[in-house]
Amino acid sequence: MHPSITPPRQVKIGDAAAFAGTTPRAIRHYHEIGLLPEPERGGDGRRRYGYEDMIRLLWIRKAAAVGISLDDMRAAFDEARDIEEILSRLEQNLAAREVEIARQRAALHHLQAVGNPLGLLSELVTDRLSHLPPGALRPSDLDSLLVTERVFGPLGAAIQASVFIVLATHPELRAEDDRLDAAEAALDDGVDIHDPRVEELAVQRCAQQRALEQAIEAAGLDEAEEKLFEIYDADLNGEEDTQLSAFQAIAKMPYDFSPARMRCMELTAQLLADAHSADH
Repeated sequence: MHPSITPPRQVKIGDAAAFAGTTPRAIRHYHEIGLLPEPERGGDGRRRYGYEDMIRLLWIRKAAAVGISLDDMRAAFDEARDIEEILSRLEQNLAAREVEIARQRAALHHLQAVGNPLGLLSELVTDRLSHLPPGALRPSDLDSLLVTERVFGPLGAAIQASVFIVLATHPELRAEDDRLDAAEAALDDGVDIHDPRVEELAVQRCAQQRALEQAIEAAGLDEAEEKLFEIYDADLNGEEDTQLSAFQAIAKMPYDFSPARMRCMELTAQLLADAHSADH
């Protein structure tokens, strides 16, 4: 140390923060939670920090760098908890974070390879759509797959992808689907649920769905769907912990369908169920 420099016996909070590599705001927080005893104030009403305070601050900063939480630090300083227990729990948390980082990195690589926004869907879904040329899927198709994946999981969305594959490769089916979509949207314009158009559209939508099913079967996509059940892993992308039940998800998903359109959907579902029963 240079002989002309005499260190101060006490310093203000700004100097204490600068020396410890933190901020005055953080030091005030340490005081509030009881991690760092609040020193006495000087004649000017400001806190003054001495040697012991600075040592405590340095240990706090070192512990924070390791990843020990402020609550655990306080317990360790007060000897209320075994430091080995704290470190063991920290090790477990770090291991869990490593797994999560690896998952996020894999998802990022998938997004880079597939492209946005398709790559944000589960790999099970994007693999099903991988042979389609760029732009073959409409934004509304991707939106629908996103909702289906949330409600029925990646497997449900991967199966629904068969419909969009057929629509992308069969212009006549796409044109009919667009016509029906427009007609169903028109039901939202104050149409009564007993209007004959409601039942007529249900019959037409049922016929369209049957045509899609035939095209899916002709393309061999139904066989691919059976294989999905064999390879599907419920732990796909680690989303099983956040997956709502279908009932919960549907109950929370807002929609702007009119009673007439809802009635049309109900009739369509009933007609399809009857048709499938007749097939068997």
